[in-house]
Amino acid sequence: MSDFQNTLSILSSGLQSQAERLRRISENIANVDTSGYRRKTVTMFSDDIGRVQTSPTQLDQADLERVYDPAHPLADGTGHYLGSNVNVLFEIADAREAQRSYEANLKLFDQAKQMSTDLFDLLRK
Repeated sequence: MSDFQNTLSILSSGLQSQAERLRRISENIANVDTSGYRRKTVTMFSDDIGRVQTSPTQLDQADLERVYDPAHPLADGTGHYLGSNVNVLFEIADAREAQRSYEANLKLFDQAKQMSTDLFDLLRK
């Protein structure tokens, strides 16, 4: 594989990984008020040739929040039920980080595309 194709492959895998991460963050935020919902996480790593991959989705094993609401249909005898373990502030921070990483990969992708266009223009002359 040429260096150009390898570069595009690495950048593309970075875009896909950040998009996957943003999907999980969106799911977490959407389910912040869902009883018993566990936060979903993915981690990223690179393989031998530098492509970025995500791990399978994992459930955060942190304790679920105990919410006091005696009127809730899932409340126990003490008036508590288990909420989710999603912290919206953490999710927003993670989303910003993933968005910035996605934008950085996209800018590099555009730059590589521009460099190849310039190279083809030079070769045509």
